[in-house]
Amino acid sequence: MSGKFELYKDAAGEFRFRLKAGNGQNILASEGYTTKASCENGIDSVKANAPDDSKYERKETAARKYMFNLKAGNHQVIGTSQSYESTASRDNGIESVKTNAPTAPIEYLT
Repeated sequence: MSGKFELYKDAAGEFRFRLKAGNGQNILASEGYTTKASCENGIDSVKANAPDDSKYERKETAARKYMFNLKAGNHQVIGTSQSYESTASRDNGIESVKTNAPTAPIEYLT
């Protein structure tokens, strides 16, 4: 089973997306968007930027966990990962985004 984007409206009324791997695990989440069209543009940006390793910002959290941001060409964050226990797990998450995002369909939950 391949990955998919889920587009939904949060409790505050903003549109968000999350990228799920084929196993159902969340691997990337967006910030809130005011319109569905803006959220769809964010998904398109993830699809376009996901294959480029230079677009990933690898970080360590204050709690000594590991995460990453996917950035667009303008250096704006377009998706954020969950926290991982190790750099290897984080790097596997990045590879999953690279594999799943470019062809993932959008499932509309709103």
